[in-house]
Amino acid sequence: CTLNPVSINQKFICKWFMHAIVVEMQDPKNGVKNSVQKLNVTTIPHAAAGNDIIAWINTKMKTTVEEAQVFGTMLVAYGYIYPLKNHNKLVMCNDSSLYRFQTPYFWPTQKWVPEDSDYAIYLAKRNIRKKGQLEPYEQTHYNHLHEWLNHKWEFIVMQATEQYKAGRDRNKPDRVIFDCQERAYWMVNRPPVSLWLFVRGLVCTHQWLLVKKALMGSKVKSSVSLGALVKYITTYKNHDPFLAPCQPSNPWQTDHDAYWTLNMRRVEAPTKMRVERWSFSLFELLTDLRGRDDFKIFLKKEFSGENLAFWEAAEELKWGTASSMSTKAETIFKTFLAPGAPRWINIDGRTMGLTVKGLEHPHRYVLEAAQTHVFLLMKKVSLQLHLTLIIHEDMFSDSALTGKALRFISLGHILPLPEVSNIQRDPEEGSEPRDS
Repeated sequence: CTLNPVSINQKFICKWFMHAIVVEMQDPKNGVKNSVQKLNVTTIPHAAAGNDIIAWINTKMKTTVEEAQVFGTMLVAYGYIYPLKNHNKLVMCNDSSLYRFQTPYFWPTQKWVPEDSDYAIYLAKRNIRKKGQLEPYEQTHYNHLHEWLNHKWEFIVMQATEQYKAGRDRNKPDRVIFDCQERAYWMVNRPPVSLWLFVRGLVCTHQWLLVKKALMGSKVKSSVSLGALVKYITTYKNHDPFLAPCQPSNPWQTDHDAYWTLNMRRVEAPTKMRVERWSFSLFELLTDLRGRDDFKIFLKKEFSGENLAFWEAAEELKWGTASSMSTKAETIFKTFLAPGAPRWINIDGRTMGLTVKGLEHPHRYVLEAAQTHVFLLMKKVSLQLHLTLIIHEDMFSDSALTGKALRFISLGHILPLPEVSNIQRDPEEGSEPRDS
């Protein structure tokens, strides 16, 4: 295919752009020059130096050397090229470091979904070959998969053993090349945490998502994704400052700070727009500290306040300091999870067992399963009851909206009620309106 020079700084990268570039790199006449190299005592064919690859990209795409090196690093990070020596370093070095093109079978455009069972077979085979001497992160994954896939571990070990025996029948160069290709694939798809954070730092979060989606293809139908986008825009259009004006005024344009005053984190009387946003989702309600306080009062009346308390404790553990992690985990166990705990939460036995076992060696996400279970329970049971039954008259009693926009939330929608002045009042009750 014909490729026009494309700037590395473009926001969108064509789905097949990297694929086509790598294919053209391997052209025998006009591609990157390669040669036979020695890796330890093994001869490796078709190996290329990093400076040769960067020079080819620089000439082909008419960019600077720095941009060419960045693009080469992206090719390594996505698994089109892999280093022969330092497998844990997914960068393109502008020196004589040796690289090799990945076999097309492992390219991202093949859309081969990396399954846990496949990774378990690879680790079991590597464990046999290395006689139990795995890398620390590989050993961690191996132990986790052994526990997770324990019901079919015999099958996994059998497959790994057969693949190991079949690999021994190949000659040594082919065996070394296949091992490097397979290890490079799993280094990209099951990387160590530090390497994953480095790859995430190559581009900003939004650009990373766009590039990955362009390379791997859409996982859902376009009609479904477009429908979800339209639904999201319809829901949030009145709350987007680019689509709707700020109420009562934009403080950056009028030098009037009423907008900030009305939207303080724990203001006594929240605005109608703020209350309306709570009905969009439980996440929106809990993100707003004012809404969370009201929801907490409601849960206490329903005798289920421990659910929100546990969710908040899990958030503190997740985002707190590392030095206090053990203390917080012990406190959470004694308060919410231990038998006879004062604020014991009601979760299923499997989730309780995994959570209690994980607290023996606590980390930031040890409560993820239990927190998700409690979150879904509040979303399914408590949220709709809270939004349906509570009339926000008390919230608006001292605000400028009283008498103009008394509203209540029902099943996620804002429904209008009659004006306060039109509500019939009972003479014996003074100024209090009757229940609507």
